[in-house]
Amino acid sequence: MPLGYTGSYQRVRAYFRTKRLSADPVTTPPPSPRTVADWILRHPESLSAGEQLRMKTVVAHCPELEALTRHVRTFAQILTERQGQRLPEWLDAVRQDDLPRLHTLAAGIDRDRDAVVTLPWSSGVVEGHVNRIKMLKRQMFGRAGFNLLRKRVLLA
Repeated sequence: MPLGYTGSYQRVRAYFRTKRLSADPVTTPPPSPRTVADWILRHPESLSAGEQLRMKTVVAHCPELEALTRHVRTFAQILTERQGQRLPEWLDAVRQDDLPRLHTLAAGIDRDRDAVVTLPWSSGVVEGHVNRIKMLKRQMFGRAGFNLLRKRVLLA
């Protein structure tokens, strides 16, 4: 080791030794809002044990997030299990809490209540075909005319 570095090397070692032996708890930085939103929007069973623990910690510090998580997961259950009869009670529960952004969502759903969950059909298949056609159109942009696009859509 060069002579000029001996003192600084020993100071660095002493610093890390005191930090390692310190009784101060090591804290992790708080998760980003995007990470918390991801945890809220995912199915609770798909979260790892560490993510569940960090989610509980975040929710314990913010009661609004607890209410938001409860409402989001209840709404997801209503949608996935097609329980449209539970929608009015969910809307009432949302209005009881002080979550202005969720109030806006509830007002929009209330306006279109008949079409939100209660209809027995889904436009998912049509949306899939529209997405496929748009992908083909993007692939062919600037390369060929409408006739070739038409053939690709019909043959794909």
